[in-house]
Formats: sequence, structure tokens, C-alpha cells
Amino acid sequence: MGNAPSTGPAPGRPEELDQTTLHTLMDLVSDGIWDWNANTGYVYRNPGWYEMLGYAPHALENTVLTWESVIHPDDYPRVMAHFDDYLHQRTPRYRIEYRCRTREGDYLWIEDRGHVVARNADGSVARMIGAHRNIEDRKRQLAQLELRNQSLETLVEERTRELSQVNQQLQAQLEQNRRLAESDALTSIANRYRLEKVLQQECERAQRFRQPLALITMDVDDFKPINDQHGHALGDAALIRVVQSIQGCVRDTDLLARWGGDEFMVVLPGTGLDAAMAMAQTIRHALLALPAMGDFKVTLSFGVVERREGEQQADLVGRADQALYRSKAAGKNMISD
Repeated sequence: MGNAPSTGPAPGRPEELDQTTLHTLMDLVSDGIWDWNANTGYVYRNPGWYEMLGYAPHALENTVLTWESVIHPDDYPRVMAHFDDYLHQRTPRYRIEYRCRTREGDYLWIEDRGHVVARNADGSVARMIGAHRNIEDRKRQLAQLELRNQSLETLVEERTRELSQVNQQLQAQLEQNRRLAESDALTSIANRYRLEKVLQQECERAQRFRQPLALITMDVDDFKPINDQHGHALGDAALIRVVQSIQGCVRDTDLLARWGGDEFMVVLPGTGLDAAMAMAQTIRHALLALPAMGDFKVTLSFGVVERREGEQQADLVGRADQALYRSKAAGKNMISD
């Protein structure tokens, strides 16, 4: 038996959609579709394109000038440069975001995509189809997010600055507290706590580097009668005057401290006995040059020692006290080693 005749359509290449059918399909799409015939200059825009910008369908001229006229002036150079690069195949695709003016006169962010579907024999564009999509909401959300991020960054910067200021204040307060904890309330020089700490450090340093270290102990002569006969106010004033006089004689590297009551010490790093004795003599003469306080001439008795090899802090202070007692016993206003 022979083959039965075919009743279906003959096989072959399907017919391309005609222009009317294509534009009818484009009219059914909600996005702004455009179809540009570059050879004639005619641009078809579907109703969705007009609706997006607030116009009645086909209310504007079907030319590229219509498109150019709605682009935001600030965006126009950028859009044209990108469009030209695509037409001349300097970039592989046409996709760009910019603002278009609506019928009301405000601007709407759109995303514009297009594709060349036909070229002439010389390579120039014959036909290009594309779409405009409303991205205003996305842009607004991005702007709000960026604003929130900026606000958050500003807030973080403010909080960081505030924390830095608080930290500086705390550091300043801690430093002030440290100074108060290590300073004598009456005379503002180092107190006994700081003296013991520094003297321990200097003893260790002297032992480590085999450097000399000297200590001067001083006690105000006959201080109790000043308080008993003239009151503690005059006694405090006498101590402050003594400290001011001593401060004018010591070096920046030395530590002047109040050991307690009317007794003071000077720690002299890198100093031998002879230099320490000379400093004690300088202090004694400086006090003698001061005017009397009422009926009293303020003088000091001194004990001067140099640290011995391997000697600990307590032993050094003990020897200095013994030297001071010898000065008292010798008639006061004296220097003993």
C-alpha cells in the first residue's frame, strides 16, 4: 500500500509576525514597550509606556525626539553616551537607569533596556526594540535605605565621639584620682604611698644598672611648739613654706615627698653621697634665708645616705633615719650621713 496523503500543514519555515500583530501583542504588555525603526525614524510606543508617564495612549509624536525630550537634563549626556556605545557595538548590551519627565512635570526613575534586532548592510541599526520599566519604588527604597545608613553612620560617629569624650574624661578623672592618691593633701607633693613605690623602683633600678642612689631625710626643728603656741594654721603655713623652698633646690629627676607630719624625703636617682650632701647644704641655706614665722625661725635637720650594694628599701630608709637622729642630737639644723 502506498502512503496516505498528508492532511496537515506542509512543513517549512514559520511565517514571521507582521507589524500589526507585533504591536497588538505589545499593547497587551503593561511595561513601556518601544519599537524603533531607525531607517524611517518611526517609534511605536505601547499604551503602557504612555500610562507610565501619565499620558493618554499615543498622545505624543512617534519619533525619537519624544524620548529625548522626557529624559532628565542631568541624565541626558550619560544616557546618550551609553546609547551611542551600544549602537556602535562598543558595549555588548543596552541597559541604563535614568529619570523621565511625567505629564505632571515631575520625574520618574525608569530602567531602559533595548536590543538591536536588525542592521543594514553597512552595519548601521535598522530596527531596535526595548522596554521602559518603572523602578521609582525601588529607587525610593534604596534612597531611604541609604538615608538610614547615613543616619546610622552619623549616629555611630556621634556615639563614638561621645564615647571617646567620655573615655577621655574618665582617663582624666583616673589620672586626677591617681595624683590625689599619690599626693599630699596639704603640700601637693608626693605622699608616703608614692614615695615608697618610687623608692622601691629606684632601688631595683640602681641594683640592676649598678647606679648610685641617694636619700635625704629632713625634719622641721622644734615644729611642735609652732602648732602648740600659734595653732595648726601657722604650722601648716610653715610646712608649705618649707616645701616651696626645697622645691627650688631639687632637680626634675628627684622626688620630694612628705614622709609624715613634719618629716620629708628626697629621692636622688644616679646621685652619690657627696652630691647629695651638697644638695642638703643648699636646702639648709635656702631655709636660713627665709624670714622668721612669728617668733620662730624655721630650720631643718638632715640625714643623708647613699645606697649600698644589695641594700633593700627598708634598710636604706632606716640608715637615713639614724643619720637624721644624729643631726637632731648634735643640736639641730645639722646634716649627718
